[in-house]
Amino acid sequence: MPYLKSKKILVTGGAGFLGSYLISELKSRSPAEVVVPRSAEFDLRKREDVERLLSKYGPDIVIHLAGKVGGIGETRAKPAEFFYDNASMALNLIDASYKHGVEKFVGLGSVCEYPKFSPVPFREDDLWNGYPEETNAPYGLAKKMMLVQTQAYNAQHGFKGIHLLAVNLYGPGDNFDPDSSHVISAMIRKLVDAKKNSSKTVVFWGDGTPTREFLYVQDCAKAIVLAAERYNKPNPVNLGSGTEISIKELAVKLGKLIGYDGKFVWDTSKPNGQPRRCLDTSMAKREFGFEAKVGFDEGLRTTVKWYLSHKAPLDKH
Repeated sequence: MPYLKSKKILVTGGAGFLGSYLISELKSRSPAEVVVPRSAEFDLRKREDVERLLSKYGPDIVIHLAGKVGGIGETRAKPAEFFYDNASMALNLIDASYKHGVEKFVGLGSVCEYPKFSPVPFREDDLWNGYPEETNAPYGLAKKMMLVQTQAYNAQHGFKGIHLLAVNLYGPGDNFDPDSSHVISAMIRKLVDAKKNSSKTVVFWGDGTPTREFLYVQDCAKAIVLAAERYNKPNPVNLGSGTEISIKELAVKLGKLIGYDGKFVWDTSKPNGQPRRCLDTSMAKREFGFEAKVGFDEGLRTTVKWYLSHKAPLDKH
């Protein structure tokens, strides 16, 4: 019988972008129950709320997706919030999960945990060989402390917890808010707006040379479920597609998909962020059989199509 079958699973952040895909993937495994707490009722930054949550539901497994996330502009503007909110949620959840007898804790970390100048592709062994990129270091370090805590509780208490390092996600249902979105959704909205308004130029941050790796959201959901089912070691594991693309190349791809024929202007007064990002994903394949299935071009087409039909008609220009 599959491990997740008959388990009661609590998913923080289950109502969010990734969470909605994860819930669907989990339900295909027929668990006994999937619980999705809402922040209006349970503030995970408050220990008393976390205690109340775990006492109420008594989950066998906790999958922690919830977090304060945003693009480079927001992480640079609110570093204290990004550190405190993410660190406090993890501190409360991991300790309370252990004390409430939770069988397994699955924590979703971030590529932002890696040092700024990690050798490419990033390997899990490189995680501690330097300081993260400055604009998102508070966020990355808060997530990294979740790994440290999970390993410490495993070493001292035998508490079963795993830590997954995910690259930037994208796909239908993403956040397209210009103040808090990540690069793909932010670019899609800018390009669609520019085409609609017949703008001759579109301004993007930085110089376009940094590279990024992206993982289609449904692939990430499948990876998390596979890890929850099959992986039990304290070592962190990368989740990615294994492909790398520059921001300039990404802009060109999206421009063609959207049919925008104006010019791109690169605002070099804005930060580039980390110079390169690309993960070595061999451990995920070896340990729990995960490989990304959705090709990047296919994923971009699906995401653009979804935005044009669901969000673009509602956005104010």
